[in-house]
Amino acid sequence: MYFTRLPDHTQPGFDEALHFNKFKKHNIIFHAESKESHCDDHVGCLSIKTVLSGEETYGVDGRQIIIRPGQFLLLNNDQRYSCRISSNEKVRSLSIFFKNDFAASVLFDTLHSDGLSLDYPDSGGGSMPEFFQTLRPITPDMARQLAGLVGQLETKGYNEAMTDEYLVFLLRYLIGAHQRDIRDTVRVSAVKASTRKEVYRRLCVARDVLHSSHGEPIDLGGIGALAGLSVPQLVRQFKAVFHTTPYQYLTTIRLQQAASLLQHSNEQVQDIAWRCGFENAAAFSRAFKAAYGVQPTRFRGKPIS
Repeated sequence: MYFTRLPDHTQPGFDEALHFNKFKKHNIIFHAESKESHCDDHVGCLSIKTVLSGEETYGVDGRQIIIRPGQFLLLNNDQRYSCRISSNEKVRSLSIFFKNDFAASVLFDTLHSDGLSLDYPDSGGGSMPEFFQTLRPITPDMARQLAGLVGQLETKGYNEAMTDEYLVFLLRYLIGAHQRDIRDTVRVSAVKASTRKEVYRRLCVARDVLHSSHGEPIDLGGIGALAGLSVPQLVRQFKAVFHTTPYQYLTTIRLQQAASLLQHSNEQVQDIAWRCGFENAAAFSRAFKAAYGVQPTRFRGKPIS
């Protein structure tokens, strides 16, 4: 199923039960533009959340996660969450919900040999992994799949067979990302596998905080508290897993956001510096030149590598 408008849960007569029941029976795609939209309580199936322009805020397990272009959030089956768009400009959002038996079937095919898949062609009842619910970058391969899917939907309309083919490849990508996460947990300094997995999950929370509040002053104690890690744990384990410190990671995020604003807005350099969390334009210019090789004023019009 394909929708180009987001549901208005506040509309009189809106049937919540009927709306949520659709997610059990169909793969569903929402591709819509909106300035104002919110859902305070939703329980969905395995899903991808991203935006093609603007930003959208999700509330997951008591924390706020802001999604911007080039990122996606993966939510597990039966995860309770909220979502909100509040913007002066229209936000173009894209959400893909995978029907459980469809996702389980793709998972089975991905993780097992062709011989076993031939013996059990209807294996849709298997269990799905518990994915790490964290912001992830959209890789070029995933971007091509999403762009192809959106392009087909916009030009040819919804076709179930066509859509499902794209969703198969997207699910295979998600499974690959999950396997990479599992391998990354090995970098956590802990003896038990269960401890490594939990510390990695908390590090992902810390990383999401950095993405969602990159314009604000860094507070290692506050980030650690939100992630359930002490400041020494946060710095030490973050460096071991992500090969950079929280502050260095935050600086990279700020510079990437600044580069995007220089490319796609007419804001003054000083305003961009403040918006991206730099104390002043001089400090921003030094950091930007160190990262990109040119001053911010000379960067406008250049492609972002």
